[in-house]
Amino acid sequence: MTAKLIKGSEIREQILAEIKDEVNKIKKDKGVVPGLVTILVGKNPASVSYVTLKIQTAEQLGFKEVQDNQPETISEAELLALIDKYNKDDSINGILVQLPLPKHINEKKVLNAIDPDKDVDGFHPVNVGRLMIGGSEVKFPPCTPAGIQELIVRAGVPTSGAEVVVVGRSNIVGKPIAMMMVQKGQGANSTVTMVHTATKDLAAHCKRADILIVAAGVPGLVKPEWIKPGACVIDVGVNRVGEKVNEKTGKKVAILRGDVDFDEAVKVAGWITPVPGGVGPMTITMLMKNTLKSLKFKLGIA
Repeated sequence: MTAKLIKGSEIREQILAEIKDEVNKIKKDKGVVPGLVTILVGKNPASVSYVTLKIQTAEQLGFKEVQDNQPETISEAELLALIDKYNKDDSINGILVQLPLPKHINEKKVLNAIDPDKDVDGFHPVNVGRLMIGGSEVKFPPCTPAGIQELIVRAGVPTSGAEVVVVGRSNIVGKPIAMMMVQKGQGANSTVTMVHTATKDLAAHCKRADILIVAAGVPGLVKPEWIKPGACVIDVGVNRVGEKVNEKTGKKVAILRGDVDFDEAVKVAGWITPVPGGVGPMTITMLMKNTLKSLKFKLGIA
């Protein structure tokens, strides 16, 4: 058996095309477009690179994109005042504060200051509560879990009644995707088990899974013998395990490896995401989808 590849890079393009069509229609019918502000404090290279990609994607979709760069010396009070300004700005539908923040700023305080109805990252306690309740209460599911669910649905993987095992219990991926998969509705209605570092016989739990979602941050953690034949394997891990020289550019690039032993797992699984090119491209895509949803909620057309 050779697993079908679930290519996030391809599914991303499908979703972005759908978003762009909706944006064009809303602009034509209502005269407005989604507004997204990204606040970047300091010049962390990884953050700058990630924010740049967000900006480019938003602009390609026809969003109003505001990039607000602030010095690393900005005070917590000044940053909170800036967020309050965008909370009150009717042209802004999504507010994103790029993490990490400098040590003198309380990240939780900053994230909680964002209007829950503009919290397109889905990290505000109000949106976490909405996710717990489920159904029509959900406004903005966290972007990486939302991307995982889209991959599963668009790959045609059956979820209703499926045994789902989530490896990892982070607030960003593990907990929310477990909650999303157990809810009633499309791409969910599953029986979910969450496993972690204190779980006894981790391999046995994984072996039961019809859908195995791995977000542990441990390179090659899941071995092929842990995988049920024909299962869907979603590998969220992106681990740097070394460097190599790019033959075309001559520059050094990172060697990335997932949490799953891909080369062997692909021989057992029914579906599997590659690393890179699997879950990774979906995160910014779902951020854009959440920003569009925020505008639609405001217009009463969601």
